[in-house]
Order: sequence, then structure tokens, then C-alpha cells
Amino acid sequence: MNLGLLLFIPYRSMEARVFAGLAEAGYDDITPAQARVFQRIAPDGSRLTDLAEQAQITKQSAGFLVDQLERAGYVERVPDPTDARARLVRIARRGAEAIPVAAAIVAEVEAEWAAHLGKQRMAQLHQILGRLREITDPYQ
Repeated sequence: MNLGLLLFIPYRSMEARVFAGLAEAGYDDITPAQARVFQRIAPDGSRLTDLAEQAQITKQSAGFLVDQLERAGYVERVPDPTDARARLVRIARRGAEAIPVAAAIVAEVEAEWAAHLGKQRMAQLHQILGRLREITDPYQ
């Protein structure tokens, strides 16, 4: 089995657990596509063009997903304080409330993986993947 698939399968498993847990907690109106944009919002907000670039989708697709997130209360659009012509996408109250729910599920999954692999191997895996990110993630 190729390495890409070996990386993808655990990711999809974790993603499924996160979305199931979010739905159970009342956040059943967010999709994986929306989450991929949502996860890239900077603490002080992000421009739509930056979100599109980082999510590797068109600006139109990012705009559509942000519109959906905004209607559901996960994000809001606000004026960019550095450019009066631009707007920023910021995490709104509902989005801020969902973040710790998702983070707790991720921590639970990681704890299960650590129990399966052992703490030392889990730490090595984290370190190795962090190193790999250095050459694969231009948006780190």
C-alpha cells in the first residue's frame, strides 16, 4: 500500500469521528468541505482569497462555502482594518463554540492511537509528520 493512502485512511477515520461527534453535540450542519475552509481562518480573520488558496479551491467555491458557514453562524464577514475595500472572514460565536468540541474528539482519537502504538511511537509519528509538513505545507 502506498504511503499516501496509509496517511489518508487514518485521517479519514479521525475526520468521520469528529463529524459524528460534532453532529451529536448539535453541530450537524457543517460539512467536510466547509470545515476545510473553516480550519484555515487565522485568529484575526482571513481574506477569502487566502482561504481559497490555502484550501486549494477556487475563490468562487470558497465564497460559496463561506456563505453557507455564515448563514449557519460559524463565521462572519467584517471590514479589514488594514484595507477599507476588503473584508475578512472571522470565526463567529457558533464556530468558536464548536472548536473545543472538535478538539476534544481529536484528543480522544489521538489517545486511542497512542494506546495502540505506544507513547514513544506516537511521539515519533508526530515528529516525523511534523518534519514532513516542512516540505509539503506551504501555509504552515
